Amino acid sequence: MNHKLKFAAAFAALTLLTGCGALNPANTASQAPADSSAAESQADAAVSENGSEDDAGKTAAPEKDSIELGYLNSTAHLLAFVAQEEGYFAEEGLKVTLTQFSSAGELVNGLESGKLDVAFIGSVPTLTFQSQGHDVTIIGGAMTNGHGYVIKSEFADKDEAGVEVLKGRNVASVKNSVQDAELQILLKNAHIEIGEGEDKVNIVYFDSQKDAYAALSNQTIDAASVYSPYASLAKSQGYKVVYYCAHEKALENQPCCRQVASTASVKANPNTYTALERAFLKAYHFTQTDHEKTITDVKTYIDIDEAFIDTEVYGGYSVSSPDPDKKGTLTLKNTIVELGYTEDYDIEPLYNTEIYKAALDSILAEGEDDIYQSLKEHFDAYE
Repeated sequence: MNHKLKFAAAFAALTLLTGCGALNPANTASQAPADSSAAESQADAAVSENGSEDDAGKTAAPEKDSIELGYLNSTAHLLAFVAQEEGYFAEEGLKVTLTQFSSAGELVNGLESGKLDVAFIGSVPTLTFQSQGHDVTIIGGAMTNGHGYVIKSEFADKDEAGVEVLKGRNVASVKNSVQDAELQILLKNAHIEIGEGEDKVNIVYFDSQKDAYAALSNQTIDAASVYSPYASLAKSQGYKVVYYCAHEKALENQPCCRQVASTASVKANPNTYTALERAFLKAYHFTQTDHEKTITDVKTYIDIDEAFIDTEVYGGYSVSSPDPDKKGTLTLKNTIVELGYTEDYDIEPLYNTEIYKAALDSILAEGEDDIYQSLKEHFDAYE
């Protein structure tokens, strides 16, 4: 799906975006749009009704009902946006405040300090933080795929020419990000070395995706990493797509962002996280049945042209699902260990799939549904 938009509008939209997946703590967090009074009223009613009793078809009442959720400025985190705007958090007895952060480092700090209860964080930085001793647990998914690289049009005459077009080029990327790990995988498979020279790819690292993409305006940078929605922005500005990870066999079903919480909080508040997961599951269901309203919900938090949101969410480049996809994440962990991103470690105590399973089972117990059933089949295959 191609949408021709004016450069000025695209550039203005670009300035609203912040980095995703970088490890470097960055700018001060900014508050997301205020919760609507209607949503707060629903939450009050739900909490009142739940009390300490179990509801039919639901799990036990949440141990805590006021939840702080951190996210990055990307369409990848749409499950949180839809759950809030459509009132699914409130239905589960939760009052959730969404706050936007600039980096994975800020989000993990928020979890460890108790300022955040849950965060959507890139898989590679999450795994790296875990390996470094940060006691945070993966409880679910957020998006699969959605990354790639773009290059100036003078160096490629078509989209998706492959990593070979990066030979001899200076490429802006973000260290310890999914985008960087994927590029290194593809370069290794293509027997292309990293470094300076006509037959090599020189990777220049930046602190955030925003900075890496902005570096394309410099004469010294030829290509840059992208994640949703930067690819759509780049194409509207005349750049060519080097590759979409969703179209690369070596990167099929690559887990991007994960739902992450402090391990202690997950153990202390299992009902709360199950309620959160139920809301995310309902949000996923909504994205599969109401495309137009989903785009509207996302735009409330990611203020870019709706055409970009449509392309990134429904264009076939990514899938936003709450499934934990443990198998895919374990494969990615082993890969980044091989790449030297981090030392190996025991991930089992830091990967909780029981929360998601309990939430999905409870929803399925309420009635048959093809969408939820497909999630059950996927979970059983990839747990």
